Amino acid sequence: MTRDNTETSNERSAGQTCALSPSPDVNMSDTEHSGRPWAFSTWLSVVSLTFGSFALISSELLPMAVLTPMAADLGVTDGAAGQAVTLTALFAGLAAPSVALIVGRLDRKLINLILCLLVIASNIAVALTSDYIVLLAARMLLGIAIGGFFALAGATVVRLVSIEDMGKGMSIVFIGLSAGLVVAPALSTVIGDAFGWRAAFMAAAGAGLFALLLQAICLPSVPATSATSLPSLFGLLKRRNVRAGLVVGLLFFGGEVCGFTFMRPYLETNGGLDATAIAPVLLVLGLASLLGSAIAGVFADRVLRQGFGATFMVLAVATAGLLSLGTSYVAVLVFAAAWGLAIGAGPVMTQTWMGRSAPDQLEGVGGLFLAVIQFGVTLGAIAGGIAVDSYGTSAPLYVTAGCAVLATVLIATQRTPDVVSQTSASALAPAE
Repeated sequence: MTRDNTETSNERSAGQTCALSPSPDVNMSDTEHSGRPWAFSTWLSVVSLTFGSFALISSELLPMAVLTPMAADLGVTDGAAGQAVTLTALFAGLAAPSVALIVGRLDRKLINLILCLLVIASNIAVALTSDYIVLLAARMLLGIAIGGFFALAGATVVRLVSIEDMGKGMSIVFIGLSAGLVVAPALSTVIGDAFGWRAAFMAAAGAGLFALLLQAICLPSVPATSATSLPSLFGLLKRRNVRAGLVVGLLFFGGEVCGFTFMRPYLETNGGLDATAIAPVLLVLGLASLLGSAIAGVFADRVLRQGFGATFMVLAVATAGLLSLGTSYVAVLVFAAAWGLAIGAGPVMTQTWMGRSAPDQLEGVGGLFLAVIQFGVTLGAIAGGIAVDSYGTSAPLYVTAGCAVLATVLIATQRTPDVVSQTSASALAPAE
């Protein structure tokens, strides 16, 4: 069963009909999807969230691109400056489940606009300060914005497009995240070298302002139909598919970060590649992740379990291919592209799985999902550091491959989350 037997029994006895299906027991099988074309206004509203995710991830990673000059200007070590990223991730993880509890029934459009304002304020504060403590406080604000945005993103997208098109909607939103991972570090480095590291943060504030204006114009009112409570948040952990999704998310993000963090040292040491040869590999990987985000929604909406499992199987095979490097540079590029496809598709697949597992608690499950992401990133970085110091530069990739295999096996033991709670009918109705 996709949920506990008691849950399914309660849903069937409710005697109500979900607004998205003619029967009380809505079976959203892997072959069913809405197929309805989106209105132009719907596209604009979803794309406005894409620019929000781009502004958030670009701001989060920005210190990595300007770390040395920023540390020198503030009079701190590179390690201390790097904590600007660590602190942001920590507060994002703490904020994710908390925001859904705090915002209650406030209009989700208003919440998104406030989060955009936090992005702008954070980047401007960092750009103007000469005080390290102020910088850390500003980065805490950014962490809250990241946690809040991604915790509410799934529920907001569903209200805009419907639960059947959640995968498609989330794939578009996550294109912004993938684009930020590919474009932001390089662009921030260029801006920092040309105009100084503070100008790079002002540019990130500009990206947040653009997202704010776009959402103010294009995003419709998204009134909340219910508020998340602490008991309901913990109650999500009783659902088998939710637990499975959280474990898979932990394996995916932990394994990905573990391998990606030490990808360059591995290619240099084991692949014999210099910086000139590595740059195209990382570019191909980044561009492939964009493609993975773009196409994942199609599979998430039509063949969720199969696509979910295939994503991690591709990651495992691609990692194994990189671990068996020969002398073929083309093979390295091919495996890097496959790696990128998988890490681009993974967040979309995981978010859709979580949403389909708890359509009546989309914001609560979104908060848990992002908390797991941040926990996975932290564990992955720690595991990678221990592995590379203890066993060499190839060890982190073995961790990645192992996590991908475990995730594939776990998904294979699950059934597609396909029962929509009748009590969630109003929550799933698209916003006007």
